[in-house]
Amino acid sequence: MEYLEETHPDKRLMPEDPIKRAKMRQICETITAGIQPLQNLRVINAFPENERAAWCKSVIERGFQALEKTLEETAGKFCIGDDVTLADCCLVPQVYNGRMRFGVDVNKFPNIFRIDAALAELPPFQQAHPDNQPDRP
Repeated sequence: MEYLEETHPDKRLMPEDPIKRAKMRQICETITAGIQPLQNLRVINAFPENERAAWCKSVIERGFQALEKTLEETAGKFCIGDDVTLADCCLVPQVYNGRMRFGVDVNKFPNIFRIDAALAELPPFQQAHPDNQPDRP
């Protein structure tokens, strides 16, 4: 993700402020290291088939509980204030995955719900939505 920041400096996705940048990384790590990897097939397939969806849902919900607490301190319109950051780029696919694959009720997480809805209004997020991809089954 930092490659995007380094190769497209005209469209910054990392805050200049070092505190905000650290908080952005915290959110990214919560999602990319604390929630998402536990939904990879290698992990999921270690569980009996009838337990997989419930286990994944619980992992996402626990992660969202932690994320919601962080967002109480960092969020404005988006994850870090009012500018789109890499944290938002991590949030959107995890929310989609939680809803669509595992039935997570995102309404239980008001900041996550609100930020996801705000991001869904932005053309780059609309264009990147899974339903808008040409190879979607």
